[in-house]
Amino acid sequence: MHKPIVTFLSLAVCAALAGCTEQAATPLTPTQISVTEQAAAPVVGKNTLLKAFSGPYNGLPAFDQMQLADIKPAFDYAMAANLAEIDAITANPAAPDFDNTIAALERAGADLNQVFTYYGIWRSNKSSAEFRAIQGEMAPILSAFNSKITQNEALFNRVKAVYQSADLATLTPEQQRVTWLVYNNFARNGATLNEAGKARYAQINQTLAGLHTQFANNVLADEEKYVLYLTKEQLGGLSESLIAAAAGAAKERGKEGMYAITNSRSSMDPFLTYSTERALREQVWKTYYNRAGNGDEFDNNAIIKEILTLRDERVALLGYDNYAAWRLEDRMAKTPENAMGLMNKVWPAAIARVKEEVADMQALANQQGANITIEPWDYRFYAEQVRKAKYDLDSNEVKQYLQLDKLREAMFYVAGRLFNFNFTPVAEGKVPVFHEDVKVWEVTDKTSGAHIGLWYLDPYGRKGKRSGAWATTYRSYTAFDGEKTVLSSNNSNFVKAPEGQPTLVSWSDAETFFHEFGHALHFLSAKVAYPTSNSGVRDYTEFQSQLLERWLTTDEVISRFLVHAKTGEVMPKSLVEKINRSATFNQGFSTTEYLASAMMDMLYHTTDPALIDPAKFEQTELARLGMPKELVMRHRSTQFGHIFSGEGYSAGYYGYLWAEVLTSDAAEAFAKSPGGFYDQAMADKLVEHLFSVRNAIDPAQAYRLFRGQDADVSALMRDRGFPVTQ
Repeated sequence: MHKPIVTFLSLAVCAALAGCTEQAATPLTPTQISVTEQAAAPVVGKNTLLKAFSGPYNGLPAFDQMQLADIKPAFDYAMAANLAEIDAITANPAAPDFDNTIAALERAGADLNQVFTYYGIWRSNKSSAEFRAIQGEMAPILSAFNSKITQNEALFNRVKAVYQSADLATLTPEQQRVTWLVYNNFARNGATLNEAGKARYAQINQTLAGLHTQFANNVLADEEKYVLYLTKEQLGGLSESLIAAAAGAAKERGKEGMYAITNSRSSMDPFLTYSTERALREQVWKTYYNRAGNGDEFDNNAIIKEILTLRDERVALLGYDNYAAWRLEDRMAKTPENAMGLMNKVWPAAIARVKEEVADMQALANQQGANITIEPWDYRFYAEQVRKAKYDLDSNEVKQYLQLDKLREAMFYVAGRLFNFNFTPVAEGKVPVFHEDVKVWEVTDKTSGAHIGLWYLDPYGRKGKRSGAWATTYRSYTAFDGEKTVLSSNNSNFVKAPEGQPTLVSWSDAETFFHEFGHALHFLSAKVAYPTSNSGVRDYTEFQSQLLERWLTTDEVISRFLVHAKTGEVMPKSLVEKINRSATFNQGFSTTEYLASAMMDMLYHTTDPALIDPAKFEQTELARLGMPKELVMRHRSTQFGHIFSGEGYSAGYYGYLWAEVLTSDAAEAFAKSPGGFYDQAMADKLVEHLFSVRNAIDPAQAYRLFRGQDADVSALMRDRGFPVTQ
């Protein structure tokens, strides 16, 4: 996550992701908030979270000195300091202008943003019961603080005066957009309401802050609670590398001599793909897809209902028909109808392809005398066998050429060719890290040697780390108050290989690795002046990262970095040809499981919450859409953290598909250029128009500057092997 509009947007996101105990948080009154204002004790010199970043590389966060006891005092001090900065802006007797209002806001909240940098590490990378208790206490406080700023009438009036001033036209294009983004954030978050409306809006936000993180913590509790331990006799079909990783996971949990399949996608997915033990596949599948939906204290169904009800009430205060209408107003899609329209163009082809895939799998199962009907826990297993039969392609064979370290070097190579970046490992101990697995590289310009930033990599799964893969920054690029270089980070949950062995990953995991690195390159290539320009447009922000996935299959990457883990031989052309021939294989499954989640997200946020019983709603709406019974949503409702553990992707999960339309179109442009995917002119346009500008320009305009035209859905349909209709 970035630090947009300093406290306004960053707090809205962070408060939504902050923690909660099992009880819903009680909203704070203005009187209680004033106590926090007065808590600005002189703790800066003693509290690690407040000390200015020091050391090399323009200063570094002291991740090795983080203490849970510092969190609450640091927040107390930083919030009070930020409120004092706001008071200084509103008390300025000079007429509002960009410098004394908008730029002053961009400058404000530095202490608080720094505290959130550390807070985010605990929340995402090293959560614990002790930290979650602190989250529960802080969630309503942070939300109330955020509302105190967004509902500050004197501050909003100054922002509005700048936005409506004739002088706006004299500002730089970036300054004009920053002014609009700041104004829009106020207007869309309660600043225009009367006092009663503001009070209710703030109260709703406080309650949601607790509910969002209670949702996330319930999912994490089920991920940690359910682990399947296997004996040697139950390992049928599993590869050597998977067995070794499972043995390591069991040993880490005190079960040496056994084999652990953890309740995470990185462990579940390969087990369902290769295990010949059907009953165990069913158990692993149900455990994973029933997370936070088991009817116990960690069940999220009631929380979903409450979240939807409160979101709907909140946007009604602003005059919107539903949450999705409010959410999409300032995004590329603009309306829920446009988002659903795109998904409805792809959905029929996707589910039709699923039927073909299931027919192939059922025929193979019948041929083998299995005497079964394909169920969801069979899909990956039989799809893999069909892949072998149709394309003579064994995913385990492919995996031998996908070494994590080599893939990292491949990403560096691509970054060097396209962005002129050089990555040099930083000696251990020179940069503080929060876990021994974290490694750091310095990023420099290949030509000039100029320092650009650092790249942190936290690649392996562990207890207390949230599932999935993500990218973030610990400091984003800005230049309006002197150049601040980038501290970027990629985080994954790969299953760590035993000591001395390479970590091997699946083709899908390799694509995800490239994807998240695309986000890092987006951070590192920024050339913007203001923090707000680093904010994102949700249905555009995945485009750059999705596009970078395409370089994994380039000849240059394959010939240099996809080498066999044991022999060191380059992936043979025959295997590459099989991969290319099977590129659209199983697109029915992958597209349908994603689209089901995206469409349900939109349905949840365009339906009257009074009519929604989450468990039944998911079932009935998917049936109405014609969801194939052989698979489920990629993220079932009770574990759909993208939309219920915060608001970053709520009514916005469709954005991956929206961005994929741009991705497919841009990839075709590269493929048709004289130098292919390494064409220098295309690379220069890519960096100039799509990476360096961040959110300092409207995304639709940025894409037209790169491509010379708008994208349409036909390139996406071709990519997925679906029929293209004119």
